[in-house]
Amino acid sequence: MASEGGRWQTGPVTDVRDRVVLVTGGASGIGRALALEVARRGAVPVIWDRDEEQLGAAVSELQRLRGGKAYGYPCDVRDATAVYRTANQVREEVGDVEVLVNNAGVVSGERLLDIPDDMIRRTFDVNVLALFWVTKAFLPAMVESGHGHVVTVASAAGLVGVARQTDYSASKHAAVGFDESLRVELHRSAPKVVTTVVCPYYIDTGMFRGVRTRVPFLLPILRTGDVAVRIADAIARDRRMLVLPPIVRLLPVLRALPPTVFDRLMDLFGVNVSMDRFVGRGDSTGGGGDDQ
Repeated sequence: MASEGGRWQTGPVTDVRDRVVLVTGGASGIGRALALEVARRGAVPVIWDRDEEQLGAAVSELQRLRGGKAYGYPCDVRDATAVYRTANQVREEVGDVEVLVNNAGVVSGERLLDIPDDMIRRTFDVNVLALFWVTKAFLPAMVESGHGHVVTVASAAGLVGVARQTDYSASKHAAVGFDESLRVELHRSAPKVVTTVVCPYYIDTGMFRGVRTRVPFLLPILRTGDVAVRIADAIARDRRMLVLPPIVRLLPVLRALPPTVFDRLMDLFGVNVSMDRFVGRGDSTGGGGDDQ
């Protein structure tokens, strides 16, 4: 899709210039980096986050970049009522959201038997159920106008299970399924509203501080700024799926192997020991909004 003369037209790209782009979990990590990247490309960025101190700092940075045309709203995406209320406020004060980036995410990084029940619920509230509340809040306007883009930041852990990620990996498998089902649903009902799912390996945001990679030349720890650029490019090109790094694209092929052989291969690449030294942000609330 491309914008020309103020109209959204069918084409090979999504042009974010002067379009309202909303990023959840946008006050830190990959969310903040992506909001800055689309702002550089001329978008009107709107960020949501529950950390009001970080939110204020991020909005100030975006406003300096966009000459004041940037907005931030405190919102806990676990709360459906708060999501719908804040979405109405965005529509009234900024306008309809034309590109939505579901980015907010958390991780526990514990073995299943060590994860408190409330932490498991939190993981699914943020990483899965919030996708429904936030997307339902903004999708109707996209369908009505005949254009729009919904981005779901999932994870490589949404393509393969990883030790010490039972809750996180399960939630990201759900996110991948959410995007795929929404994509085919929209293809039938609103073909000019497109979706993109993003499945990156670990990103150096701090959310996964302490993780290690055994084969950095194949599975590097990704740089936040690089990933933000790649996501913005994927939006611009209407890519349906972005997987980083490229070797992760082989997972569907490797799935043809017997499970025992597949598991041994993952062990060889060090995937299942990558979380052994996981520290994360070291707080009681987990990831603050950036994903992977």
